Amino acid sequence: MNDDHTPAKLGLADDELAVQPTVFAADAWKDRVVMVSGGTGGIGRAIAFLFARLGAHVAVVGRNQDRLDALAARLARENLKASAHVADIREADAVNALFDAVWAAHGRLDCLVNNAVGQLPQPAIDLAVKGWNAVIDTNLNGTWFMMPAAAQRWRDRKHPGSIVNIVVVTTHGLYGIAHSIAARSGVIGLTRAVAVEWAPLNIRVNCVAPGAIETEGWNVYTPEARAAYPRSNPMMRAGSPWDIAEASVYLAGNSGNFITGETLTVDGGGQLWGETWTTGKPGYFRDENE
Repeated sequence: MNDDHTPAKLGLADDELAVQPTVFAADAWKDRVVMVSGGTGGIGRAIAFLFARLGAHVAVVGRNQDRLDALAARLARENLKASAHVADIREADAVNALFDAVWAAHGRLDCLVNNAVGQLPQPAIDLAVKGWNAVIDTNLNGTWFMMPAAAQRWRDRKHPGSIVNIVVVTTHGLYGIAHSIAARSGVIGLTRAVAVEWAPLNIRVNCVAPGAIETEGWNVYTPEARAAYPRSNPMMRAGSPWDIAEASVYLAGNSGNFITGETLTVDGGGQLWGETWTTGKPGYFRDENE
């Protein structure tokens, strides 16, 4: 076990993901298969690297073939096992074809990590129908299509399984992304519901809710918003994608064997503290010293 409590370096590059310390044993996921959607983004890459380093074959899912192939090749250079799978998770038929392909290639699937995300900060009052539907389709519908596709195959093969849904912290609104809050709240509700329904099938379903995690995804926010994020929690810093990867492995594996229907918040205490304004803090809420 790693006894170094120094926070993981932010903005981890692939070379750093390959050597980042972890609390988990090197063979913890040996011979198992893990699917990670949204696998080429900052958090997705960290999750893919960690599961692969622990011995899993990682089926990385996304919509950009070149980025997927590059990630699979990078993992292969570390003698890690991965495959690239192009799929639009917003299409149920495409999702079913994806799962059939993974089962045909590997004869099993042990864990699904739903990490695909799409959002653009905008005040709720001005949200366009197109923007609303785009986020709901990816974040809620896409996540949902993946969940029963995995669960049905586990049920039919009497195979245990684990699902980890990457969501957001919803407790105080995360102002400026109402569409994402609506979608992710739906995912959290679905997680609680199916955790009960699918427990007899030996399927566990949980969520990880990241707070201010510094990735390239921050580029959709204004410089003002990005500058404020490290002060949005009492630890007074941003988190790392590696923090989310380790939380995902914890819930997915034997370490989380008696946990289902839960949301593990990884935000440095941010849900208990302060404010997060993705579109900048409105003047109405500013005091004279700001």
